Amino acid sequence: MIRVTENLATISDLLAFSAVEAGREPDAVKLLAVSKKQPLAKILAARDAGQRDFGENFVQEGVEKIAKTRDKDLIWHFIGHLQNNKTRVVAENFDWVHTIDKLKTARRLSEQRPTSLDPLNICLQVNIDNEDVKSGITVDEVPELAAACDALPNLNLRGLMCLPIAREELSLQRIPFAKLRALADILRSAGIDTDTLSMGMSGDYRAAILEGATIVRIGTAIFGERN
Repeated sequence: MIRVTENLATISDLLAFSAVEAGREPDAVKLLAVSKKQPLAKILAARDAGQRDFGENFVQEGVEKIAKTRDKDLIWHFIGHLQNNKTRVVAENFDWVHTIDKLKTARRLSEQRPTSLDPLNICLQVNIDNEDVKSGITVDEVPELAAACDALPNLNLRGLMCLPIAREELSLQRIPFAKLRALADILRSAGIDTDTLSMGMSGDYRAAILEGATIVRIGTAIFGERN
């Protein structure tokens, strides 16, 4: 598992360097280790190296890993498409959901979140490039859904998430991320206090950080190819 430790250190350094390049503090960007389809041993190796935040795309797989690591003080993020028939188990187990795109889903999570747990942190998923094949709300729908979610008990609206079209050039990569940052600014000006921009992956993390990303999602660069 030495490679996981080395990869984690390298990526953490790259994110910190990009934050400084953007005129931000090195610890302004949180690394979310995408652990879907990765064995528990690699997750524990990352945890031993100091990584606490892990992202899962599939509900059952994630819940099984959570059950096996309850004594490890980990933070679990659900980053896949969430079906309404899976909201209860997510509300009962995860700490974050990054993919809210319907008020119905948010209401179910709020109703099903155990009161013994802290409020569930959520992000709204924005289909920033208006792609037919991706989930998420449109830019125009953000203010209304954000206001509705912000009023729900047992949820903590933290911010916005996006998965833009892959672009090669840094200047082009920055465009959708700047758009998401502007949306967050609009929410704050309307009195909806958010602190999270979940955006950027292995191929575009630098552009995302330059535009204000606070959470960057990286998986295989840490853990290697998935099973």
